Amino acid sequence: MPSTESAELSDAEVRHFIDHGFVRLDEAFSRELAEQCRAELWAQIGLSPDEPQGWTRPVIRVAGMSSPPFVAAANTPKLHRAYDRLVGKGRWKVPQGLGTFPIRFPSTELPGDDGWHVDMSFGFDAADFMDWRVNVKSSGRALLMLFLLSDVGPDDAPTRIRAGSHAIVARQLLPHGDGGLTLRELSADGYASTEECEEVPATGPAGTVYLCHPFLVHAAQRHRGAVPRFMAQPPLLPAAELDPARPSSPVEIAIGAACGLS
Repeated sequence: MPSTESAELSDAEVRHFIDHGFVRLDEAFSRELAEQCRAELWAQIGLSPDEPQGWTRPVIRVAGMSSPPFVAAANTPKLHRAYDRLVGKGRWKVPQGLGTFPIRFPSTELPGDDGWHVDMSFGFDAADFMDWRVNVKSSGRALLMLFLLSDVGPDDAPTRIRAGSHAIVARQLLPHGDGGLTLRELSADGYASTEECEEVPATGPAGTVYLCHPFLVHAAQRHRGAVPRFMAQPPLLPAAELDPARPSSPVEIAIGAACGLS
């Protein structure tokens, strides 16, 4: 799994994104920013890192944070260069913060939100989230991003990624045009078509970011470690509609190649 500490994503890393649906960006933001973000999140949920007796739930969610540390973490020069490389210069909106945050605690209790899924990108006015939608152009979402705000090892509930699943999902969405599919329709078979994909855990030190194709199938898991895991999973919003039939970015190229459009 390629990772990078260089100023730019290499051609090999971009190819890995196209073929496998994600790239890992090391030291995308500083550990100091990660610490500041964690401190604000501890305060937000009313718990303490020094009082584990209060960690009674397997997961607590915070919708979004837009204070300076979160804005800074999402907008480092290294990340901006990566956004340009994967989505295209001028084709994404500057993040105004980070969210959502599934904060996971060591627990023997199942979290109840660990099913395989694709994040939806439009239709959020529907009252039932199972009616939210995604289409082959990924209207409303340019990237799925995983910001590690704490060190995440194999036992610390790393997000599970099905490498290459984005291509399978693209082909499933193609016949449904701009209307796409709802989460209910897309997940009807439990993503059985992606079961043979290699499973990759999104591990790494605080400051790591996984930049993922919006169609990548992924899942949470139970925390088996000792230290709570802090992560943000925001979208990168597009500035204009993507067009996989006339691809000019790796996000579009991956869709076009999977669907035979380019």
